[in-house]
Amino acid sequence: MPRPYGLLRAGFPYLKSLGMRRLTNFPIDIALGSEGWMYVLCRQDGTALVRKYSFEDEDGGNFGDVGDDEGKLQWPVSIIADSEENLFISDEALNRISCFSSDGEFISSFGEYGAEKGQLDRPAGLAFDAEENIYVVDSKNHRLQKFTKNGKLILGWGTHGDGEGQFDLPWGITVDELGDVYVADWRNDRVQKFTSEGDFVLEFGRSGAGNGEFNRPTDVTVDLDGDIYVCDRGNNRVQLFNAEAGYVDKFVGDATLSQVAREYMMTNASPNRIRDMAILEPQKLLRQPRSIAVDSEGHLFITDTGSYRIQVYQKEAIHLEPHQFAPPMRSVTLHQE
Repeated sequence: MPRPYGLLRAGFPYLKSLGMRRLTNFPIDIALGSEGWMYVLCRQDGTALVRKYSFEDEDGGNFGDVGDDEGKLQWPVSIIADSEENLFISDEALNRISCFSSDGEFISSFGEYGAEKGQLDRPAGLAFDAEENIYVVDSKNHRLQKFTKNGKLILGWGTHGDGEGQFDLPWGITVDELGDVYVADWRNDRVQKFTSEGDFVLEFGRSGAGNGEFNRPTDVTVDLDGDIYVCDRGNNRVQLFNAEAGYVDKFVGDATLSQVAREYMMTNASPNRIRDMAILEPQKLLRQPRSIAVDSEGHLFITDTGSYRIQVYQKEAIHLEPHQFAPPMRSVTLHQE
């Protein structure tokens, strides 16, 4: 489906929260599956697991064992799902990418430590292209590498630095429906965009806390309208940019209790008393969000890592035809009657 000529942005309201501590404990990434299911990668000291979870707050079980052997996880970072809902997980401690079925059965892995072509040093973000080749953010080698699903190297680019096409501990990555590649360049506090062959297209962002500025961005994704979302972890927010990388909006957190959390609270008197004594306003806010995902229905999923939950927003935008959208203006002032 082609991108719209223009958008009437009607709003982007908070929709719901999913999960709670004990279920989605320290969620750091999310892969969207079919029929409302998602796969939430959870990680803390001594624990590394994938929780299958539904849009209706239903727990579908989990898998994952900590260790160094094949099929084990040590310090996972990113999770993606292919068209068959096989799950690929990067592990920065083991310098490998592991593949599991949706039921948690180990299938295969690839990767070894090093700085030569095809080797990895602290792999972080993962993303599929249209052919389901895998882009891997090779973070401490300050580069991207593209592999087949069985681990054969296709191409790579990037060196250490802050110039165009250079990186300083890159982290998150996405590939849009046009094949362009976006990278959250963590320590450079910016996002870079490339063609599928690694040609530099543009960059945006700088260090700071203002609109369009970043403090250690950890993830980036793009929806079917071409809008760009950046997880601005150090500023505890997600920022929205249009397809030309112009700042549009930000999300700082509007959480309410998830359905599963409400059910838990109804059977536990002490947490109810503690919540009654608390100031609730800070409880709504994002705390150290780690990753983001968007689906074809306009849902924005934010892993609210420090609060053990996922916050969900719903995009409301109307696609405009050329006769409904004036040419670019020199300056814009929005008046409200």
